[in-house]
Amino acid sequence: MALPSGISALISSTLTILLFAAMQMFRHQLASTEYLTVAGGFIGSLLFILMLTAVGNFESSAFGKGFQTKLFPEVILCLVAAMFASGLVHRVCATTCMIFSLVALYYMNRIALTKYAPVVATATPAKKKRN
Repeated sequence: MALPSGISALISSTLTILLFAAMQMFRHQLASTEYLTVAGGFIGSLLFILMLTAVGNFESSAFGKGFQTKLFPEVILCLVAAMFASGLVHRVCATTCMIFSLVALYYMNRIALTKYAPVVATATPAKKKRN
């Protein structure tokens, strides 16, 4: 069962703040090896997903169900914020965060298109009457 938009925005924004705080607390450990640096970028992409969910659900609850999250400014700002948070850990984290976030954005878009795309009715050609 899905949560209402307002509650989902509250939960995802709380998780965004907690994940950002955890990234900053474990900054030195995440920057210590190459594998953990890539993991830091993946955590940054999770931060992007949570931020985008929070912004989208807030807009949906504030402006109505028909409001859609656009590429600019919502998606770009969430991506820049997640890359900035990852860049505070390590520069490579910011790069891998962008790569993982773009892949996640592609799959989120595919899921949204299958769930929310309008149904297009195809017109059938009318048969002509013979005299």
